[in-house]
Amino acid sequence: MASTGLDAIREAAEARYGNLDIDMGDGSTVTLLNALRLPEARRDRLASLQDSLSDGDIAVADQIGALREMVGLVAATKGQGRRLLEAIGEDVPALLTVLEQYGQGSELGEA
Repeated sequence: MASTGLDAIREAAEARYGNLDIDMGDGSTVTLLNALRLPEARRDRLASLQDSLSDGDIAVADQIGALREMVGLVAATKGQGRRLLEAIGEDVPALLTVLEQYGQGSELGEA
């Protein structure tokens, strides 16, 4: 059997389950944590929001609210989530694009 080191395992995990870093254009970065790296309560709430959005019986305003809450849940800090949401403002396509890019590297079911 092959052998490896813990550092190599951590590097492989980071490559596969890394965070999404968003350059804010002012020299700062907002980090969205991979869902698998979230504390259990935040991960459960994220899954609940995803389920509510897939139901299809949710009002548009509630959908946007859920999407905004999702950004807040996955941001590395509340301050980062707030900054990103303030920068996005009412630009729903930008909000959707952030979450689509986030979703490409963060799948709850892969644990």
